[in-house]
Amino acid sequence: MPRPVVKVVRADGQVLREGVGLIEEELGLPTAFSEEVERAARQAAGDPRLPSLDRTDLPFVTLDPAGARDLDQALHIERDGRGYVVHYAIADVAAFVAPGDPIDEEANRRGETLYGAVSKIPLHPLVLSEGSASLLPDTIRPALLWTIRVDADGEGTDVHVERALVRSRAQHDYEGVQRAIDDGTAEDVFGLLAEVGELRRRREAARGGVSLPLPEQEVVGSGDRWDLRFRRMLPVEEWNAQISLLTGMAAASLMVYARVGLLRTLPPPDAQDVLRLHRTAKALGIDWPAELLYPDFVRSLDPARDTHAAMVTACTRLLRGAGYVAFDGVTPAQPEHAGLASEYAHVTAPLRRLADRYAGEVCVALCAGRDVPGWVLERLDGLPKVMRAADGRAHQYEGAVHDLVEAVVLQPRVGETFAGVVVSVEEHDQTRGTLVVPDPAVEASLTSSGPLPLGGAVRARLAEADPHTRRVRFEL
Repeated sequence: MPRPVVKVVRADGQVLREGVGLIEEELGLPTAFSEEVERAARQAAGDPRLPSLDRTDLPFVTLDPAGARDLDQALHIERDGRGYVVHYAIADVAAFVAPGDPIDEEANRRGETLYGAVSKIPLHPLVLSEGSASLLPDTIRPALLWTIRVDADGEGTDVHVERALVRSRAQHDYEGVQRAIDDGTAEDVFGLLAEVGELRRRREAARGGVSLPLPEQEVVGSGDRWDLRFRRMLPVEEWNAQISLLTGMAAASLMVYARVGLLRTLPPPDAQDVLRLHRTAKALGIDWPAELLYPDFVRSLDPARDTHAAMVTACTRLLRGAGYVAFDGVTPAQPEHAGLASEYAHVTAPLRRLADRYAGEVCVALCAGRDVPGWVLERLDGLPKVMRAADGRAHQYEGAVHDLVEAVVLQPRVGETFAGVVVSVEEHDQTRGTLVVPDPAVEASLTSSGPLPLGGAVRARLAEADPHTRRVRFEL
């Protein structure tokens, strides 16, 4: 089951750093790059392959979490009659990484950047991912420039992508932009982002797609006093995500039309899983009329309410089975991402995800009327396997870090009693399940001498919180 992203806001990170280091050793993760890769990256950083098209006239800005340095995307939006033109610049990793060079081979082994609360294991050396290839402000960078026309209803009507030089005018963070939007002082581009983002959300609802509002888990505190809390996604984060989704859907349409590319897919939900969710909603006391479709039901949930947050967690069951499919000459039998109710591709995070570089190259070639590069086609069939392995490592790593954080925070409170909600019960052992505690915000295993009340509000004793085993357990 997907877990919330863990973010350290304020804390003495030494204990966490040591614990994360042990996890990395246990999983055999490649934390450092070889000198050969680092040397190749330094050389590439100083000698990129630059395009001739100059679009530094467009006043791009970036929007990311505060303090981010691996900036994949820069945004500019302008009005176009009753519609809009979205310019989305994506870091051009291929301007620095040549097929078969040491950086490329290492990236194909890693697959994606891994995040561990107080550290990360990057896909590319930092001299590139947080330096020369990153769309940092006031620097000219090579990029894949997506130009997408959007009509007054939020539907994409035309797409083109080409290589260009771009320059970001400013680096913004979500909290600052949201405050500016709320008090009316935001730049025009963010007002347009709100308009397009809301239109795209409505389009998502109209086609039957749904985005689960999963929370971010934050560690707050210092010294021996730590706390955990859930942070809901800000509206500006949702609008920004819609621009990325818009681009991914546009990329997928290009590739499906040409019958060559790499899609991100999710099979339709199993009917039994949907029935199980209906039973979970009933146990949680949440009304789910039979005529209300699953996407509309999810949109009706308010994650600020404990039982609704538990329901959102249960809904992640339907995200299982997400993967990639490569094709060349024949469209895949199942090309859609069921959660989005659309064909979709990953193309907007090439600094952090290997698949995006390849899918982006396919789209650039298609828009230029050229053949897809041979080096892309050579790797295409193997990419789903590479990314499946990378996703598996990421889930293992993030799950272990999540467990570590909760064990560290709760260790001083073993023996205390906490209020929570039983969000799941094991099908074959009704005495075992999962408890969500709102304060501090944790999700952990729960055991009892008798059947657990699914959806019930209970008071449970913290029986175990061991940072060494990363185990947290409550008892009724």
